[in-house]
Amino acid sequence: MKKLERLGDATSPDGSTLTLFRHDGAYVIKVDGVELMSTRRHNSEDLLAELACTPLKEQRGARVLIGGLGLGFTLREALRILPTDARVEVAELMEAVIEWNMNPEYGLAGQALGDPRVTLRRGDVANLLRNARGVYDAIMMDVDNGSDPLTTAGNAQLYRARGIAAAVSALKPEGSLLYWSDQIDTPLHESLENAGLSVEVVRARAHATSGPWHAIYLARRAR
Repeated sequence: MKKLERLGDATSPDGSTLTLFRHDGAYVIKVDGVELMSTRRHNSEDLLAELACTPLKEQRGARVLIGGLGLGFTLREALRILPTDARVEVAELMEAVIEWNMNPEYGLAGQALGDPRVTLRRGDVANLLRNARGVYDAIMMDVDNGSDPLTTAGNAQLYRARGIAAAVSALKPEGSLLYWSDQIDTPLHESLENAGLSVEVVRARAHATSGPWHAIYLARRAR
């Protein structure tokens, strides 16, 4: 039996412990022992980028924002779809997550982060949204498990009225706002509708053919 390797630890702003593990060639990040993400189960993260970026694949100068780097699957899928003149910003609060991804030994998202279309924003995506007005064609939010955060309690604000309003303000008029959630998130759905957005819920399994069902909330300004 191949051993489980503990590769690194980091502490979130409110004291949660993030740990990177490797087992049989796969990488997993856990928060206080609970699995947050894995390189073996990323189907829904790929779909997040697909839903956001497919409508932009022929748009000149498309600009998108990804809130949360994770293990880089949403970023890689966005880069696969978007044209060569697109701009992709990735905001990541946890410096350790960035370091793990950029470690060439692990083969995670280092190559994607080096793509000339990518700008890495080190810090809270909430601060970035507050200072942006009408600049993004799509915003993909995957900073935690949903409106009931696992990693950092402060992430909850992104899924509530003030955070949603900031995200909408950062969008272009026809832009789309997408949230990844590890399960159906009724409070998030209601908050998006209360913000005057039309909402579509797309379900996806963690793996293409197995694993738990996740939810992606695709929101746009109601017409």
